[in-house]
Amino acid sequence: MITLASDCLLFQMPGGESMPFSAEMISVELLGGTSAWFDGEFVSHAAHAVFHFFKHEQGRQTVSVGEFAEALEKALRGLAPAALSSQPGRGEGDLCRLASESGEGGELFFFPRLRDELRRQLQESPRVVRFHGLRGCVKQLAGVRRWTPRCRTLEERIVEYMRQCLGAEAGRKELALIIE
Repeated sequence: MITLASDCLLFQMPGGESMPFSAEMISVELLGGTSAWFDGEFVSHAAHAVFHFFKHEQGRQTVSVGEFAEALEKALRGLAPAALSSQPGRGEGDLCRLASESGEGGELFFFPRLRDELRRQLQESPRVVRFHGLRGCVKQLAGVRRWTPRCRTLEERIVEYMRQCLGAEAGRKELALIIE
């Protein structure tokens, strides 16, 4: 038996056959009016996230095309307001820059800086707040080159902290937080 590559999932096709695909091999086409709502890069990121969910969070080796499509649809429906890339009012922050600016203080200075950055972005009344560079930021704060279990813990702490800050600072405003 041939071993499945570590970065692939077996997709069960409607006809019964199975095909291996990596996250990079998945392409998604949107039909009708919905294609105007979504930026192609956004859909690609959403597909990668759904792939990651099945592969790493659920530990699955096989997924049906229908299951994948349903999960992707749920993700896109939940993020539809965030996907409207042509709309104004979208904040963006660089987590790696915040980690660098924290210097030798590391996490002690990083978290207050992160909250200040979130507050600054919320003053502009965005509907979407996006932070990028999470993985690089975590490795920088942890002082490592390779991903470690400590990195995973720190990553979870940062995401949870951002969610709590957003809940406290945004109040009842409807907005989306995207962390990449």
